[in-house]
Amino acid sequence: MKGDPSKLGFATRAIHAGQPPESRTGAVAVPIFQTSTYVQHALGEPAEFEYARVQNPTRFALEANVASLEGGATGHAFASGMSAIACLMTLLKSGDHAVVSRNVYGGTYRFFTRLLEPYGLTFTWVDTTDLAKVEAAMRPETKMVYLETPTNPVMDICDIAVIARLAHDRGALVAVDNTFLSPYLQRPLELGADFVLHSTTKYLNGHSDSIGGVLIPASAEHGEHFYFVQKSEGAILSPFDSFLTMRGIKTLPIRMERHEKNARVIVDYLVKHPKVPRVLWPGLPDHPGHEIQKRQASGFGAMISLEMGSFAAAKAMLDRVRLMAFAESLGGVETLISHPASMTHASVPAERRAALGLTEGMVRISVGIEDVDDLLEDLDQALAAV
Repeated sequence: MKGDPSKLGFATRAIHAGQPPESRTGAVAVPIFQTSTYVQHALGEPAEFEYARVQNPTRFALEANVASLEGGATGHAFASGMSAIACLMTLLKSGDHAVVSRNVYGGTYRFFTRLLEPYGLTFTWVDTTDLAKVEAAMRPETKMVYLETPTNPVMDICDIAVIARLAHDRGALVAVDNTFLSPYLQRPLELGADFVLHSTTKYLNGHSDSIGGVLIPASAEHGEHFYFVQKSEGAILSPFDSFLTMRGIKTLPIRMERHEKNARVIVDYLVKHPKVPRVLWPGLPDHPGHEIQKRQASGFGAMISLEMGSFAAAKAMLDRVRLMAFAESLGGVETLISHPASMTHASVPAERRAALGLTEGMVRISVGIEDVDDLLEDLDQALAAV
């Protein structure tokens, strides 16, 4: 790709950024450099590539691509989304404090409370939709504000730009898990965040065939630190998974449009269904944070949570689905349906789940890109069992 990539449209960059034709053959797809090491030319003459934990052309291409899409200084690809979060948290040391969205992915909660707190980090879990509560939680030792928006799975929306200004005024950095929306719909760095993270397993890869994560900083200085962590800890994304993720990203814009189009139809069906007491989706006009979402993003995504009223009702529905896959994860081309309390958020204590509104009757749907009439038919027959 020649010229200034920042002047190109999102879909063009999704296909081309970081991926010039391969120099030797002209291949339009970045080759999978499945190697552990590289031959050096001569003693005392350092080469660009030395060892694959540190440098790999396939991974580098993906990292350049995601940095372009999020508008970051650098990109860093990891073996999982949790590995990307672990890299981010190396910026904090014993005695430091972080303010965190009260409702985050269960694995994030487990990592912060069970692995990092014993090392002397402290966390305050806050309703980040309430700016007064965010401000009240800040301390002199607060070094980071960590956000999910929309949150998983109760769909809280927080104002990234306002929280970023509040945090920066107090000397804290801001990180945003952007997995639910992807950079096609929301770009936190443009709103003032310092870091954005994704589980590439989800919408970026989009095909449920790869595990990975990315971390994108706004500053090159933080990028240098993350390169050092990648080199030192080694939880880097494999060449093959880098290739799969790049291939997925090429269709991200059209997939996200179809995901959300289908989600709108399904939400319209669910809000009218007599057996569904409540539907949580940021695109609903009465959803808390709807106006903020309209302002800071270009769409509402395809993640829907339903409150079925009881565990028995949720089970009756989930046991009956045929087309929708009853499985963890999200963001694949196929529709996935799950029970957060016993699956993605099982590591969150029951009393905490209850306080968050994450009930035993909650069902989460990651709407895929199938023919929407087939999805509606599946929902209809599944809800008939409730």
